Amino acid sequence: MQKKRSSKTLYEGTIFTVTKDEVEIKGCVYERDIIHHHGGVGVLAIKEDKILFVKQYRYAIGKHTLEVPAGKLEKGEDPYTCGLRELEEESGLTSPLLHQLCTLYSTPGFCNEKIYLYWTDQLTQVENPAPMDEDEDIEVLWIPIKEALDMVETGEIEDGKTIVAVQFAAIHFS
Repeated sequence: MQKKRSSKTLYEGTIFTVTKDEVEIKGCVYERDIIHHHGGVGVLAIKEDKILFVKQYRYAIGKHTLEVPAGKLEKGEDPYTCGLRELEEESGLTSPLLHQLCTLYSTPGFCNEKIYLYWTDQLTQVENPAPMDEDEDIEVLWIPIKEALDMVETGEIEDGKTIVAVQFAAIHFS
């Protein structure tokens, strides 16, 4: 069991906070740099054996990614509500029901970000959808489940939450 002895905030930003913690493990003290994040939500949307993807440039990795619609949770925001919001903002679609797929930690060795994944195959177009974030430039794509699974296997799809979503779709919808 690890016991936190102290924690010092090194950085506090709009998306995450970084702390340097001292933890006691088996009687010895070690330092841990921890990223604290409110979490995120992703939605696997399926229509006619195809998966909805958003293609967008990710500055942190310097390239475009294919991902299921997703976004960060605001402090105290309900994940289900966030999932519906992100689905609408990024695709102009909504759903009467999201099913919980799973929750996962993106990188638990140094970050507490928890991602909530949902799925739906009940989609409707929103007449006047909420606009996407002003810093987003997103292309919406529908890709057949089998093709998306091939893209995971060849490394074309690298986003962790999206890999989980595609594998779920391949098992349950193809």
